[in-house]
Amino acid sequence: HLWGSLFCMNSVVNVAGYKFVHLDRLPQRRDQLLEFGRQLKLKGTVLLSREGINLFLAGSREGIDEFLRQLRRDSCLADFHVKQSLSAEQPFTRLLVRIKREIIACGVSDVFPEQKTSPKIKPRQLKQWLDSGKPVTLLDVRNDYEVELGTFRSAVAANIGHFRQFPDAIHRIPLRQKGQPIVMFCTGGIRCEKAGPLMESAGFESVFQLEGGILQYFEDCGGAHFQGECFVFDKRVALNSRLQETDTTICYACQHVLTPMDLDSPQYRPGISCPYCYQTLDQSMSALIEQRHRDIGRATTPLPGCQPYDNVRPLHVPARYDRHSLIDFLCHFHPHVPRETWREKISMGRFTCQQRTLEADDRVRGGQRIAHLIPATTEPAVNPNIQIVHEDRWLVVVNKPAPLPMHPSGRFNRNTLMSILNAVYPRPLCSAHRLDANTSGLVVLAKRKKTATKLQLQFERREVEKTYMARVHGELTQDRFVLRHHIADQPVLAGARRVAANGKSSDTEVQVLDRLGDGTTLLRVSPRTGRTNQIRVHLWQEGHPVVGDPTFGIKRQMFDKQTLDVGDPPMCLHAWRLSFRHPETDQPVSFQSQLRPW
Repeated sequence: HLWGSLFCMNSVVNVAGYKFVHLDRLPQRRDQLLEFGRQLKLKGTVLLSREGINLFLAGSREGIDEFLRQLRRDSCLADFHVKQSLSAEQPFTRLLVRIKREIIACGVSDVFPEQKTSPKIKPRQLKQWLDSGKPVTLLDVRNDYEVELGTFRSAVAANIGHFRQFPDAIHRIPLRQKGQPIVMFCTGGIRCEKAGPLMESAGFESVFQLEGGILQYFEDCGGAHFQGECFVFDKRVALNSRLQETDTTICYACQHVLTPMDLDSPQYRPGISCPYCYQTLDQSMSALIEQRHRDIGRATTPLPGCQPYDNVRPLHVPARYDRHSLIDFLCHFHPHVPRETWREKISMGRFTCQQRTLEADDRVRGGQRIAHLIPATTEPAVNPNIQIVHEDRWLVVVNKPAPLPMHPSGRFNRNTLMSILNAVYPRPLCSAHRLDANTSGLVVLAKRKKTATKLQLQFERREVEKTYMARVHGELTQDRFVLRHHIADQPVLAGARRVAANGKSSDTEVQVLDRLGDGTTLLRVSPRTGRTNQIRVHLWQEGHPVVGDPTFGIKRQMFDKQTLDVGDPPMCLHAWRLSFRHPETDQPVSFQSQLRPW
């Protein structure tokens, strides 16, 4: 009668159960149980592995009973037992049936509960032992946040954050009292099935496990000798000794149990934070950046491009080369490479399209993607000391070292800023602007292409304030001035750009900060336009090239070296500050990087 009265108020039936038994045909079992559970409108989780089954399900009485009847038709699950409770609402959001390596993970591969486990003690027998004062040690093998919510009086906690830590925690448990039984317990008993053999293998004697765990104890014995509530892994959070949902809640970010006072705290944000894990935005960003730096260190140790590898570089055929022969396209597209060099590479089978090797006279098509194989590639070393200055949901601001190319090109592919960062971030980053390999300083990147497009528009509209520091040869007489030159698009000497009357107009503001007395001057430079190599070309044209520039030298000399070697003196040009409107919040933001020693 009592069960019927409760069912009127709590119409959702919750069941939990497990069985260690060898299961085969796991994909077929998964598909069958998922389809059957959906038909019965059940929700929860079913875990399948070769070592058995573990489930938590909720639904109507008819649906649960029919599902269990179907499950028990399998001869190896005929005696499958579940614990039941009722709730007013569905505690799960969806139905999942998953194949796992273990149905309860402990990280030890040689534990087989279906073959051997510790002897079980029934809840009523444990109660009798506790009622009579029998010497017994109670060991709670659950996670710390579960123990904090409630446990047996005088129980010893394993002090773990996850059950995978239990094998190591055994050696810290002071439970070697001779002749005194140890009774382990957990929520439903499944963790004890593996904890028992682990305890015995560590030398503990007279180890028992509470059959059915705390939930079975509540069902058989109520709350005698138990203090608090029992944590459960669903939206109910906790059950009392009558197996009823309580008002307790947890922080789903850190799993800490929350009091009513905690819920009133301004630091409590459902699903995000609570007073126990709340971090300011600065603290959160600092922790994230520290992790990024560790990931960058792993990705660049050793430098990825310095280990020989087969490099496949894509070649995209522009429309203007449609129907050209392959060799003519290559010679026009890369005129600095001799025709015989291309012919030799083609004869070696280095060019393919859709896995077909191309010949020199094959016709290419506009928009075609050709793969160029460069075997046993070894790239020059670069400076990998990439520093993250800022990161949010949309942007990553980086202090780029030098020498380090931004994008794959020429001799560099894996040893580039974008390749290294794309090995660290879960999704490829998009660049909104660029610095050349020898220039250090701030680069802003976007986590989404849409965000990058918004940023690029600000750069194109000259709405971004860019401030550089530069050290140049010679002493400038004026303190402030603007350089105005036209920069031609036509490349000369391995990609350098020249000043020409028919080029694009470009303006650069210059302010002298210090005449250093050694024949060099320290400048603050702000380009109003964004031409390639603009600052370097402007200062070179004025007879004050940047110190360390490998291309634009003193006395208006030009050289064909593009990227400095790691051991070379630095090129003294540094992107110091960037200011723009955040592309998603539309708020003004400004970032500043640490100055270089020069």
